[in-house]
Amino acid sequence: MESPFIEVVGLFKSYQRDSLEIPVLRNITLNISQGDFLAFMGPSGSGKTTLLNLIAGIDKPTSGKIFIAGMDITELSETELAVWRSQNVGFIFQFYNLIPVLTALENVELPLILTPLSKKQRRSHAETALHVVGLAERMHHFPRQLSGGQEQRVAIARAIATDPAILVADEPTGDLDKTSAEEVLELMDRLNRELNKTILMVTHDPRAAERARFIRNLEKGELA
Repeated sequence: MESPFIEVVGLFKSYQRDSLEIPVLRNITLNISQGDFLAFMGPSGSGKTTLLNLIAGIDKPTSGKIFIAGMDITELSETELAVWRSQNVGFIFQFYNLIPVLTALENVELPLILTPLSKKQRRSHAETALHVVGLAERMHHFPRQLSGGQEQRVAIARAIATDPAILVADEPTGDLDKTSAEEVLELMDRLNRELNKTILMVTHDPRAAERARFIRNLEKGELA
């Protein structure tokens, strides 16, 4: 039987506040196959974003293991983790975090500066990513010249420019109107189906969650 692409085993996460230990996640065990599109839902404070950050290597668990493609990322040093993230994970946030003085193309190119690609190759990768998200004709526009939905699509282009295996999306439609949200969800659906990207999404929006193949609910730090 094929082993899962992402395997979370007995994961606990707590934060220290003065002398108080605040538990956030309790004994999370989860298997995710390559090419899955999984949505995490649950009330605020249930630990959804924390779980996403742990799987993406932004944060480290208090205890437990996270295996991705057979590698235990909890054993990596901060430096190794940063390199692993840059090669394997694309990030999509509620707020697009685009740099206002850079064009769409330059914003997409930004994460590629950390790669060994030449300037010409970086430009080519960024242009391809903007083609994929349907914004080739807007690549020389600045964020202020784009709608919210277009800005989020630029952010998605930036997330896929390094061709990561995993996309993590934290409330990707939370700041968008209904039409723009539908366009962004349609794009994420395409990335999942056509490019086989494994997508992990945190959302409060049931309409967004319906786009995922699987929905898992978190309740007070535990998977329901």
